[in-house]
Amino acid sequence: MIRVLHFADIHIGMENYGHLDPKSGVNTRVLDFLARLDEMIGFAREHDVDLAVFAGDAFKNRTPNPTLQREFAHRILDLAALCPVVLLVGNHDLPANAIRASSVEIYDTLAVPNVHVAQTFDLQSIQTKRGPVQIATAPYPIRASVLNADETQGMTIGQLDEQLRGALITLLRDLALRAAQSNVPRLLTGHFTVSGAAFGSERNVMVGRDIEVPYGEIADPAWDYVAMGHIHKHQNLTQGRAGLPPVVYSGSMERIDFGESADSKGFCWVELERGHAAWQFVQVHSRPFISLHCDVRGLTRPLDAVIETIEAHHLEDSIVRMLIHTDGETEMQLDDRTITEHLNRRKPSYVAAIHKEVDRATRTRLGANPESLTDAELLERYFSSKQFSPEQIQTLLDYAQPIFESNLHV
Repeated sequence: MIRVLHFADIHIGMENYGHLDPKSGVNTRVLDFLARLDEMIGFAREHDVDLAVFAGDAFKNRTPNPTLQREFAHRILDLAALCPVVLLVGNHDLPANAIRASSVEIYDTLAVPNVHVAQTFDLQSIQTKRGPVQIATAPYPIRASVLNADETQGMTIGQLDEQLRGALITLLRDLALRAAQSNVPRLLTGHFTVSGAAFGSERNVMVGRDIEVPYGEIADPAWDYVAMGHIHKHQNLTQGRAGLPPVVYSGSMERIDFGESADSKGFCWVELERGHAAWQFVQVHSRPFISLHCDVRGLTRPLDAVIETIEAHHLEDSIVRMLIHTDGETEMQLDDRTITEHLNRRKPSYVAAIHKEVDRATRTRLGANPESLTDAELLERYFSSKQFSPEQIQTLLDYAQPIFESNLHV
């Protein structure tokens, strides 16, 4: 069997919830993403990898700075020393102008040994130390490279999207027909959304418009394994469906926000042969994102309750936020500086936020013309807003009536 490493969506350059590392001069969050790559490469080396398939999105944006490019290049060269590496172009790798170079095109320009940049829809045979693999590449589809500009003049955005989807389906079908003529293991790698996929936090950092491809166009028996990128949540779209190849999003390798706090992060390890693929998801040690919840409404010592919540959790090396449900009275007893001090004593990597959800007393509307109400009617509405029982309201109104009458005679 041919041993394939499948990974995607590294997004080097994400710096939210980080700070400058004085030793390297790089943001600590960038170091997190690089550490995940190093962890993965160590696994590949230990397990004697034959082929590495990167399914797109190397950097956070289309114009990474030289330091980020250098650090990514170090890792790609480490992989290329082990096996052939296919770099698929994702939406974050593409320039805003189609005639400009992508952020990974330099490997092609320099003809870096063992590195193949895939920026067109193509089928090629790659020789590995355990035999050849037919690999079809489907980079992120952009109108300028897929559609004829003369034929799309005057179209609306919706019409252009439909035209692009149709062209992409045609390209995918053609790749499957071509691959089916070979008896060697076949792998398709793509960077786009497949219908039925569960989204992660990629929508928060989306670059470009998104085109959704029907599930049936990807889950084609012509393929032995489909290595997808673009969606950050790891998933197998053909789980439990006999006769179909695994259609797998490896997911991103490091969390980017609290929306991914419960998601496992990692890469896929595939043992590939013609007609079969045995694969597993390998989880990496991604940075924990922890949300602490504390409800202090009505408590006489709310700050003590918050501190107790903090001390009950292991927060070392995590990115943490404090979510406090409070009311107007207890909020005044909550000192942010004290809370931050106690959080930092637990040695987190970063304190992201102290957020307070405050219940405010609502005023009862007295109607369009409250001046027309009598004193007794106004008082009755006030007692109702305080949620007094009808019996209590009537008793209080009875006591108030003599006061009203004495004021009238003054």
